[in-house]
Amino acid sequence: MAKKLFYFEFNGLAESIRYMLYFSGQEFEDIRYDRKTWPNKEVKDSLPYGQLPIYEEGGRRLNQSIAIARYIASQTNLLPSDPWEQAVLDATVLNIADFVLKARSYITETDAVKREQLKHEFLTETVVYYLSRFEKELKANNGFFGGKLSWADFHLVGILETLNLYTEENIEKNYPTIVALVNYIHSLPGVKEYIATRKSYVV
Repeated sequence: MAKKLFYFEFNGLAESIRYMLYFSGQEFEDIRYDRKTWPNKEVKDSLPYGQLPIYEEGGRRLNQSIAIARYIASQTNLLPSDPWEQAVLDATVLNIADFVLKARSYITETDAVKREQLKHEFLTETVVYYLSRFEKELKANNGFFGGKLSWADFHLVGILETLNLYTEENIEKNYPTIVALVNYIHSLPGVKEYIATRKSYVV
């Protein structure tokens, strides 16, 4: 069954999905578009809601990065079978999504002075608020959100890498359990080889 992932030449919302696919040894076509020339009208008009990423499997299409990641997790033993445990991980991923939303005002700001102010607020307030909580949760659960490796862990790592690009910082550096998780996922079979061969991302 042919599998395809459509996104940009960027980590963003798709890198955790790529990581899971490579980790699970699945063959898929990693189709990437240049963000500088986006939107490609023909491609954009063909998308369900005009946005990437899109995952395609056997001619069927799925949009929304979180939905795609959760589906991939369900196919690769990265989603627990217990409904309560699934819900706990869903909540974690949505908490991470809230964290990302807090970064959006800084990322999209075009005024240089205001952008620096927003960046300072993000790094000193938002990052501390969320990462201290992620750190506490990971530490209490054997270094993983669900007590063992799951899609939520992959999702956090992909998001952190993207925010590090935008802030030009290593925002997790003061949170050792998070750092350990990032290093662990980067060392996984499939993921390690992919990272060694991918291009460097730029904002």
